[in-house]
Amino acid sequence: MKRSFLLSFAILMVMFSFNSYAQSDNKKTSNVVAPVKVEAYYFHLTSRCETCKAVEAEAKKDLQSLYGDKVSFKAINLDDASSKNLAEKLQVSGQALLVVKGSKILNLTNEGFMYARKEPAKFKAVIKEKVDPLVK
Repeated sequence: MKRSFLLSFAILMVMFSFNSYAQSDNKKTSNVVAPVKVEAYYFHLTSRCETCKAVEAEAKKDLQSLYGDKVSFKAINLDDASSKNLAEKLQVSGQALLVVKGSKILNLTNEGFMYARKEPAKFKAVIKEKVDPLVK
């Protein structure tokens, strides 16, 4: 009788230890917070000049080569009704190149229009300098 009691007690202890381990493991995974994603948006109109197209192309290429999947890039046509909510949220009324992480908004519009077409290497250097702190 004493042996069966000890055996039952040992089995219960093993079961409780497995159950306890599984519960603590679930708590660990539920407390994991997903990192805030960095997103780049190039807002443009339907009618665009060569410089406008260069800003989009260079920004997309540079962000991809510098950061890969760490920064997403989206071109947004302001003439499309579907872009209205995002444009209002980011307070965009015209062409703009923005890099966003949470509540931080980095405006690279001026640099894009100054350098993307004629000095793309300088534009890439500006992107790296200004975007690095958001990505790291």
